[in-house]
Amino acid sequence: MKCRGVEDGCIDRRTAMVGLAAAGVAWSGAAAAETGVTDTRIKVGQSAVFTGPAKDFGVDYKAGIALVFDKVNKTGGVQGRTLELVSYDDVYDPKKTAENTAKLIDEDKVFALIGYVATGNLIAAMPLAEKAGVPMFAPLVGTTSFRTAHNRYLFHVRASYEAELRKIVGHLATLGINNIAVIYQNSAFGKSNLDTCLQIAQGLKVKVVDSVPMEIAATDAKPQVAQLTKAQPGAVVMIMAGKMVEVFLRDYRAAGAASPLYTISVGITDAPGSAQRLNGGIEGLVTASIVPSPQASRLPIVADYRKDRADAGEKIDSYTMLEGYIAARVFVEGLKRAGRNLTREGFIKAMEDMGTTKLGDFPLQYGPNNHNGSNFVDLEMYTRTGTLKR
Repeated sequence: MKCRGVEDGCIDRRTAMVGLAAAGVAWSGAAAAETGVTDTRIKVGQSAVFTGPAKDFGVDYKAGIALVFDKVNKTGGVQGRTLELVSYDDVYDPKKTAENTAKLIDEDKVFALIGYVATGNLIAAMPLAEKAGVPMFAPLVGTTSFRTAHNRYLFHVRASYEAELRKIVGHLATLGINNIAVIYQNSAFGKSNLDTCLQIAQGLKVKVVDSVPMEIAATDAKPQVAQLTKAQPGAVVMIMAGKMVEVFLRDYRAAGAASPLYTISVGITDAPGSAQRLNGGIEGLVTASIVPSPQASRLPIVADYRKDRADAGEKIDSYTMLEGYIAARVFVEGLKRAGRNLTREGFIKAMEDMGTTKLGDFPLQYGPNNHNGSNFVDLEMYTRTGTLKR
């Protein structure tokens, strides 16, 4: 009779069991391997704007993330694994963001996504990330709807635009300025946060006398300036991002309009450049800041940033770069807490278990129902040269 295996007694049962156990170990090890994770590497993906009128956001944010990743890699990685950042330009176009995200998930097979920029772009990417179970970490987005509708795959670091607008409108109300106007970017980002601003103003009994849209690629803001001037607001709140802010400032100053100007944190990215191009016309603009000044070396997180930046010979130095640096530091902390057996679910749990903590002196809070991170918001005023003062 031809031997058919252990059931015929042709193979010693103990030998067979050892073989089966070994096979089981190999199988479970293969099953435990997570997408984007090897014994030596963790692959992370990014789609952001690196060209066009809003490029400073993506370029500076990526620089801050890369600064942390490069330092981590030079000092042994995370649990012995180096970090690889795969970045694609989406030119601020949500359709391109969706295409890039699909590529990062399906072809590059990244472990997580990080550093996306802008509301409409996150709206386009998030369903893809959620369907694939891929964590989306620290988008440069503060839109309220992403905070109120909890998503277990989405983790924020920056404070919300709602917190920024509440700080601005509350400050104006405290000063006795009870009628304001809003100029907003004609996009999902602008419209959504205009609604948030209107709700906040109503709650604080501040009247919004006019709200005026502006296109992101606009090169002339004279019609908007004329409309706002006619409304005679006590202050103008800008919900815009990129070069369009400079265009509005240029035409607003040229028209001799006198109402004070306030902007959310994404309004100005290249402040020294804006100051130079506007011949000092940035002076007096008040901005919400969601990270400390990148010059405030007295603060531990900023001191770390300045040292790492100097060690790397990095020329970029901005609030957005510091924000990217802080975001990447939080991401790395989550990876460390997830341990050597890194999985996406393990990373999510590690972030949720973080609770109330500080990174350096930067306060953060996470939990099973709270992925919002920071609530830090301050108001600062630009000088003629583009520096900020409190």
